[in-house]
Amino acid sequence: MFTVSEVRQRFPSLRQTQDGQPVVFFDNPGGTQVPQAVIDAMAGYLLRDNANHDGAFATSRRSDRMLYEAHRAMADMLGAASPQEIVFGANMTTLTLHISRSLGRWLQPGDEIIVTRLDHDANIAPWLLLARDVGATVRWADFDPEDGTLNMDSLRAQLSERTRIVACGYASNALGTINDVATVVTLAHQVGALAFIDAVQYAPHGPIDVAALGCDFLVCSAYKFFGPHVGILYGRRDLLERLPAYKVRPAPDTLPDRFETGTLNHEGIAGVLAAVEYLAQVEPEALAEASRRQRILASMASIRQYERELCARLIAGLQEIPGLRIYGITDPAQFDWRVPTVSFRLGELHPRWVAEELGKRGIFVWDGNYYALAVTERLGLEEKGGMVRVGLVHYNTADEVDRLLDALRHIAG
Repeated sequence: MFTVSEVRQRFPSLRQTQDGQPVVFFDNPGGTQVPQAVIDAMAGYLLRDNANHDGAFATSRRSDRMLYEAHRAMADMLGAASPQEIVFGANMTTLTLHISRSLGRWLQPGDEIIVTRLDHDANIAPWLLLARDVGATVRWADFDPEDGTLNMDSLRAQLSERTRIVACGYASNALGTINDVATVVTLAHQVGALAFIDAVQYAPHGPIDVAALGCDFLVCSAYKFFGPHVGILYGRRDLLERLPAYKVRPAPDTLPDRFETGTLNHEGIAGVLAAVEYLAQVEPEALAEASRRQRILASMASIRQYERELCARLIAGLQEIPGLRIYGITDPAQFDWRVPTVSFRLGELHPRWVAEELGKRGIFVWDGNYYALAVTERLGLEEKGGMVRVGLVHYNTADEVDRLLDALRHIAG
């Protein structure tokens, strides 16, 4: 099992202070901090290998080798069969908007797309726009407002022979719920629909195996798993080869080039490669001769165990604060179905004010709807400022959790 103090030494930004106290980064659902190895990889690329793609000279060739290795690394992280099934882009939102345009070529008026009210708007709005453009119908699957879990009966009720795409999040960025995406994929395939999974919020917290899930597409963003601002799309190779691509004419029609439009963020992708390598090294007891995929799985298992204990400490402490209400799973027996992203309201205090008070104390949290607009609307909180959101990752500590709880008790008092 890794030691959190050793992990923290790899992240230089964690040494920041405010008013003489260490800063607490609980804003992780919006973007994590990065280890020194990622910073070094990005700077090293710009210093030594900065060049455009497919040139007949040394820097371009080194750059292309890095790009190939980064595709291989992400295939290992996601469990993809081939690096050609990995597409890099600006972020998950941009990639989803892009690929939805291509998928629209396969849709007809009257076809149906299913989205969930538990999702980030980046896995809702692109499908609403696509439905508007092609004359399709969007159907909504609901969630239980009491515990923030996806209502699978509601999802089943939306399925029909006209369903073409089912878009669902792996984990809620607002409530922390882990959805049963394996069942969602199975249900989609039973009616001949494609399954599009948003794994942005889940990726830093648990292992992903696209082959085992059987999903058709899966998207995530590296800046949520200790990398730079780069997005990643996994697509089944047979689908990516058949799917119409919106690209410039001279661009190759081979994978993944046909969907990686324009020059990529090369230095960012160098950072993604380093972030995946970091994740493969978190668990020090992983066998040295193990494959990168096996080492990533070992690290993610340790991360899950550590974060579950830390999240339990956070939720138990929050429940003791008078007037505080947590939205999402709070039953310890159900913690396997949540990531350590916890949202709450403190009485009638406005979430922005609470976040500002915590910020004054050097504790960084989010407030509002975090682009999970459908969630705050369903909970009746959108007009009230949404919620305060605390997100833990494996570099956070029990002392930081206790410091947050002490601050909230003071604010509540």
